[in-house]
Amino acid sequence: MTHAQTRAAASSPDHAQGESSCCGLGESAAPAPSFRSGRAFKVRGMDCAEEVSALKQAVGPVVGGADRLAFDVLNGRMTVAEAARDVPDEKIVKAVAATGMSAAPWEARTGKVETDSHRRQQVLFTAASGAGVLAGLILHVILAGGFVEAWRLLSGHAGQPMPWPEIAAYLAAVVLGGRFVVVKAWYAARNLRPDMNLLMTVAVLGAVAIGEWFEAATVSFLFALSLALESWSVGRARRAIAALLDLAPPTVRLLRPDGSEAEVPVAEVSPGDRFIVPAGERIALDGRVVAGASAVNQAPITGESVPVEKGSGSDVFAGTINGDGSLTVEATKAAEDTTLARIIRMVEEAHARRAPSEQWVERFARIYTPAVMVLAFLVFLAPPLLLGGAWHEWFYRALVLLVIACPCALVISTPVSIVASLAASARAGVLVKGGAFIELPARLKAIAMDKTGTITRGEPEVVRVVPLDQHTEAELLARAAALEARSTHPLARAVLRHAEAGGIAPAPAADVQVLKGKGLTGTFDGEPYWLGSHRYVVERGQDRPEIAREAEALEADGKTVIVVGNARHVCGLIAVADTIRPEAREVVKQLHAAGIERVVMLTGDNRVTAEAIAREVGIDEVHAELLPEDKLVKIEALVARHGAVAMVGDGVNDAPALARASLGIAMGVIGSDAAIETADIALMTDDISRLPWLVRHAKRTLAVIRQNIAFSLGVKAVFVVLTFAGMASLWGAIAADVGASLLVVANALRLLRAQT
Repeated sequence: MTHAQTRAAASSPDHAQGESSCCGLGESAAPAPSFRSGRAFKVRGMDCAEEVSALKQAVGPVVGGADRLAFDVLNGRMTVAEAARDVPDEKIVKAVAATGMSAAPWEARTGKVETDSHRRQQVLFTAASGAGVLAGLILHVILAGGFVEAWRLLSGHAGQPMPWPEIAAYLAAVVLGGRFVVVKAWYAARNLRPDMNLLMTVAVLGAVAIGEWFEAATVSFLFALSLALESWSVGRARRAIAALLDLAPPTVRLLRPDGSEAEVPVAEVSPGDRFIVPAGERIALDGRVVAGASAVNQAPITGESVPVEKGSGSDVFAGTINGDGSLTVEATKAAEDTTLARIIRMVEEAHARRAPSEQWVERFARIYTPAVMVLAFLVFLAPPLLLGGAWHEWFYRALVLLVIACPCALVISTPVSIVASLAASARAGVLVKGGAFIELPARLKAIAMDKTGTITRGEPEVVRVVPLDQHTEAELLARAAALEARSTHPLARAVLRHAEAGGIAPAPAADVQVLKGKGLTGTFDGEPYWLGSHRYVVERGQDRPEIAREAEALEADGKTVIVVGNARHVCGLIAVADTIRPEAREVVKQLHAAGIERVVMLTGDNRVTAEAIAREVGIDEVHAELLPEDKLVKIEALVARHGAVAMVGDGVNDAPALARASLGIAMGVIGSDAAIETADIALMTDDISRLPWLVRHAKRTLAVIRQNIAFSLGVKAVFVVLTFAGMASLWGAIAADVGASLLVVANALRLLRAQT
């Protein structure tokens, strides 16, 4: 399966419809529909995968297929793809109503407020249900004549009917606890789509039918509590992501053309406008510094722990914190297009791209729930009919089986883990574009990296100066800097930076002429000089054995050699190289320790340079002198050989390879827009040490998901055995399920504290 197919499937919110396995993604090659300009709806009552599944079944046929729907459970938002524009809103709202939920067109200002309002209502009704159970218990103690007599509650009222005040209290608990359950259960039954809401409703009604009012009230309350816990856990993960919104201030101090300043909303600032960022304040928009200097804390966006010095011409990002100096910044992007806005938008959209394990749990629950109902029905009928068992006893055991079999803890465990993991990644400066990609780093066998901008800094620097014929380094650099003064070539800029760092600032050379493909000539201090490659020295007939040996040694070590001379002699050699990131060797070592079998370099640079860098960094395999299409071929070969392969790059020429790899990782801040948009993960800093962190974080996430699934199923297996042995009760079963839900949620939320 190609990665284009994989990405199409992963980007489709209906990727979890049963076409994929727990260990891989689906086989559909259809392109993913676009949701960027689609219509959004606020859906009240959508809190987990069960509701998402119901909405897919009900709304999917209306809009032309469930693959045209995307869901953001965090904010209770359903998005319909652009391709379904011919379907009126009223028809979609009506289809949602058929599930027991309600929908309305999304309004950005009120959508999240309504989500919080719904959750508050859920907590209120759950608390009221609990109060009803407590009131019933107090009434029973009072009416029974004391605590000792009240213990008879566990086995009924000694054949006597339950007093009506007690029944009224328990009935209130049942009704209040079932407020958000019974409607969904009714629609599930009507559509022949059994879910956990229907399971609980049948169990509660069955308990009422046999006069077990305490059991019915307790089950109703505890199930409502488990749903409230689920809603709270998703809400907490949402708040962790929504905290990103608070990073950028809502207003900006705009600098008007006449020099006056005005406080205006960020939405009113256009690219090209200038604004002031006082010391200590957050930067409101992406921009470029035009005046001032300061150290900016970029940790909220890039995860960098050390403030970065910013001066005229430096780029700054919305949400970062200015240091001690005041900055004048020219906005380069509108508020909705800033790096921070893109992070928030991508993280919110990411939840719709479901992880393989999340897909597996959803499919499992879809088969598991009706199977449990059939099993409970058989438990009720078979023993009395075949073995002469008591109808009342086996009916009760069937109800217990329904309750303990509720897949609530199982269904809640995986999405909460995925959302917590996504939020932790965003806070660490690693933007993962969906749950489908949060697990994949844990399964990688090989990682391919572009050289320039990834393993190296992407900017050449002078690494050695070799003066000849009794010249000094300063003299050699002065001549080279004078000749290169007006050049924009990266090698020229490297020479000028190195000269400036040494306090050398000669006047530009006169009569500079460029010799195409060779070098240049000019006049410095009244004397003509030339600058070029070692080949140009040979062409001029000024090469000597000692010069040739030095130049060849430097070139063999992956460096570019610049030679400076005049008509009399060669003044010296300057070696320039794209320097290796200081952390690169340690990163490769950590990747191997994290389980990555092969680290591969793919580069368009010459083979000698590439191999020299690979030796120094400890890379396992090198492919040099590659065009973009060659990188694509190499990635395909790596995928065929190793299976799961990641590609790390930062340039436009890396985009095809990023798209073909099992996992595309872009260097976010320094990377091109093409690379970032194509990749599945963006490192929002140029710190490649995030790569081993990402692999370890993915493995932690996968471990937590497996722990939660195993624990949830283990608890159910134990209670199924206890049920058949007659040792389990309704309230005990639901208490165990709520306890399991609490534990899996707590375990999942540990991922929010993932160390960076």
